[in-house]
Amino acid sequence: MEALKYTVIKSDEQYKEYCHILEKLLESNNETAADEIDLLTLLIEKWDEENTSFYELNPVELLKSLMKENNLKAVDLGNILKLSKGTVSKILNCQKGLSKDTIRKLSAHFNMNQEAFNRPYKLNNKINQRFKNASLMNTRKPMKKNVTV
Repeated sequence: MEALKYTVIKSDEQYKEYCHILEKLLESNNETAADEIDLLTLLIEKWDEENTSFYELNPVELLKSLMKENNLKAVDLGNILKLSKGTVSKILNCQKGLSKDTIRKLSAHFNMNQEAFNRPYKLNNKINQRFKNASLMNTRKPMKKNVTV
């Protein structure tokens, strides 16, 4: 019986090795390797889901770490999101929440699930401090069940 070429990832070393192999296969544009690419992608995604700490970070911390990892500056992020420098600055300084459109663009650009960016986090909003809970403006609000007109 022939040994399996790939197995479930159980270590960081194995993860890095599989990522390297996948990169080489993708660069080669070899059509016969489609099944191998699919299998490696599945194994790598499974490892990522189980071993990443992205969900421990608030969305802005996650965004900053992704920017650092991808060598992106605020100007680059503004171009990606089609936002002004001021708006990007407010987002990165937790003064402005992430809009639905921004979340969609971030998840598409970084190839991540939208849930990673669509979570509540505390805003540092000095303008609206007179309003109760103004710092949680991007959280989900409960809907009233009985609304009369």
